[in-house]
Amino acid sequence: MVVGRVTEECPVAVSVELLWNVVFTGDVSIFTKACVGMVDAVEVDGDGGPGSVTTMKLNPAVGDAKVFKTRLLARDAAARVVKSELVVEGGELAGQMKSQVSEVKVVPAGEGACVVHMTVEYERVDGAPLPPADEAMIVQGYLSLIKKVEEYLVAHPGEFA
Repeated sequence: MVVGRVTEECPVAVSVELLWNVVFTGDVSIFTKACVGMVDAVEVDGDGGPGSVTTMKLNPAVGDAKVFKTRLLARDAAARVVKSELVVEGGELAGQMKSQVSEVKVVPAGEGACVVHMTVEYERVDGAPLPPADEAMIVQGYLSLIKKVEEYLVAHPGEFA
């Protein structure tokens, strides 16, 4: 049962092909390069396909969160859609969230640009919806990673060409 659903669109100043290939095809090395100061390390348990668990060790400067784990549920390269679930293990989050599933769809938006459509569905342990500010914070957490990657790709145009 889904209690809450949050959606957001984010314009990105790189092509849909470049963003998809660099971020969503299973190679996570871009995150430690592009997200310096946010992400200290990334590990993937599995082959990078559905069922694989990605663990991001977050920089203390990010805030209280130390580790962010997601399990890949599906990746559709033709539609450029990725669906994953948050792996809730211990800590403050485990006491609040029963489940959290994110879906990212990357669509073209003209030459050298795209739009990321982000949807997060969640269920809290207590069954109540999150306050709007907390919902916004969840989506912005995901999109802040995309924006950091965008900054890196714009600043290093030939690295992944």
